[in-house]
Amino acid sequence: MIEDPRGRVDYEETGTGPTVVLVPGSCSTGAAWRPMMAAWNGRFRCVTTSLLGYGGTAERRDPQAPTIDPEIDALEAVIQRAGGPVHLVGHSFGGSVVLATALRNRVPVTSLSIIEAPVAPLLRHAGEGEHFACFRRMTDIYFAAFARSEPDAVAEMIDFYGGAGTCASWPPRLRAYAVDTTHVNILDWSCGYSFPEAVEPLVAIGIPTLVFWGDASPRAVQRANELLADHIPNAARRTVAGAAHFMIATHAAEVAEAIAQHVTRADQAAAA
Repeated sequence: MIEDPRGRVDYEETGTGPTVVLVPGSCSTGAAWRPMMAAWNGRFRCVTTSLLGYGGTAERRDPQAPTIDPEIDALEAVIQRAGGPVHLVGHSFGGSVVLATALRNRVPVTSLSIIEAPVAPLLRHAGEGEHFACFRRMTDIYFAAFARSEPDAVAEMIDFYGGAGTCASWPPRLRAYAVDTTHVNILDWSCGYSFPEAVEPLVAIGIPTLVFWGDASPRAVQRANELLADHIPNAARRTVAGAAHFMIATHAAEVAEAIAQHVTRADQAAAA
């Protein structure tokens, strides 16, 4: 745990080797990375954390004017504790946070791996209104259900990403945590719809970047991440066959190996 005047931040590390900082998505904690860490079998020094409002990480955003900046502040503290340079890996909203951290460029990062970041604004910037509307329809229904105090409102978001029935199929403890943290996820989406603010800053990312999406994910999700890879110079891309959004659990070995290869190549390039 990192003690910070603005609130605690989850911090845990295990293993030796190149440092990989793993940032989970919403409704989750660093425990989400266990299947991938198991696949690596001690190959890396793995540092895990949780986004604001999840696990032991304190919420520090202003609900009246939420931005992604406090998320970056917390992740920078994790990277500073880990000691740089590090390889950043982010899933879902965690992918947006690692991207934003790289764009701020205040801490040493050797590579990025982004797994289905919810970068819906890229669709709007690219004029792809139909795909952007898919995200908006989902969150409109989701937010309205939450406003009506429907206990399973979060299922709208989870099933959008994973397919009908995904939320109901989750183990009770995992499903209960998603329900309990729905209010935090609502805040995540409020931040997410304002990031990135434009496509032009993406060209400043000069570190090796790998962007993932699953071929079973909604086409809008795939397209948003395709655009992300299109605008980051020389970004590699990986489509995971048969996978949807929660691939760090369902396709952990495949995703872990792709990231391991990416990290190794990035370290070799940095040392050359």
